[in-house]
Amino acid sequence: MARIALVTSSYLPRIGGVEEHVAHVARRLTLSGHSVVVWTVDQGDAAVADDGGIPVRYLPCPLPNRSLGGALRFVVRGIGARRAWREAFRRDRPDIVHVHCFGPNGVYATHFAGRSLVVYSHHGETFMDSVFDSSALLRRSLVRSLRRADAVTSCSSYAARDLERFGLAADRVEVVPNGVQLDEVVGNPPPMLHSAGPYVLGVGRLVKVKGFDALIRAYAMLVGSAADGGVDLVIGGDGPDRDRLERLAESLHLSDRVWFPGALSRPEVGAVMSGAVALIVPSRVEAFGITVLEGWRAGIPVIATNNGGPAEFLTDGIDGILVDPGSDVSICTALERVVADPRFASAVGEAGAAAVRSFTWEATAAAYEDLYVRLAQRRK
Repeated sequence: MARIALVTSSYLPRIGGVEEHVAHVARRLTLSGHSVVVWTVDQGDAAVADDGGIPVRYLPCPLPNRSLGGALRFVVRGIGARRAWREAFRRDRPDIVHVHCFGPNGVYATHFAGRSLVVYSHHGETFMDSVFDSSALLRRSLVRSLRRADAVTSCSSYAARDLERFGLAADRVEVVPNGVQLDEVVGNPPPMLHSAGPYVLGVGRLVKVKGFDALIRAYAMLVGSAADGGVDLVIGGDGPDRDRLERLAESLHLSDRVWFPGALSRPEVGAVMSGAVALIVPSRVEAFGITVLEGWRAGIPVIATNNGGPAEFLTDGIDGILVDPGSDVSICTALERVVADPRFASAVGEAGAAAVRSFTWEATAAAYEDLYVRLAQRRK
């Protein structure tokens, strides 16, 4: 059994796709007998010492910037950061350093890895986050880390292809899909939704790349049409674009039809999914789309972006509907189809519920375990 450090860009108390991925993989690797620790970037949040018995270390990851003051602060903070990372390696002695979602975490982990095997898992951060467009330091660091890594994985072939601009051919990247917990507890919906009627659903962080503005405009085209069906629109989640999205709904005279319940707990996500007429994932680009799996698990029809990972595992017209996220008409047409044709919607939901059984966190962790074994054998 191996000693494994999962080095993630973000972890508890934050909640998101990468955090969920690392948490589930950590638990399943631990159940397989490995000694697992999570190392994550210290962002000044309230921290936990362990997650279900798995140690969590919050490590400082300062990076320099071009200003004189920034450089001086880095010199001071860098001393403590080097000490913390060296202590983490000394204390946990990982055989494998597995970096998830490259950022400052990857810079430090790769630098101090020594003779540890290094695996880098790409989650689409190079194009889902604008920081790689603005930070030459991160771009150079990623290039060096890709050269150092003993193996590289990505959540989709689409995401893997973006690594070519950092010097790594896509055919050198192993695709390890995300998963979902099939038996996740379903709780009660947020109290706000007790007043809502039947609804279609969008869930995610309220940021531009997730395309919820396009969803609201597409929904506005549905309202008042022959296919309206009286369905409301629920957009679950929080983020910097929430005010802008609420103003957009108001400007389209949809304030009484569009609901923003805010951030949802995991049990609440299951509840709003199971109660929805359909799930829409309108992202302008999506590296994978765990939300698609959550909709499948709930047995509801899923409408998803055709730009990115979902097109690799969702079959249009069979277990979902693919739409052009740049076309409000495309999204509206898909909405009309699932609202106006319950028989079709039911068939698509049932097909998705069958397809999701292939996407479990057990399968994701097993793929990583297989990779670890091959790397160890290669080193021997």
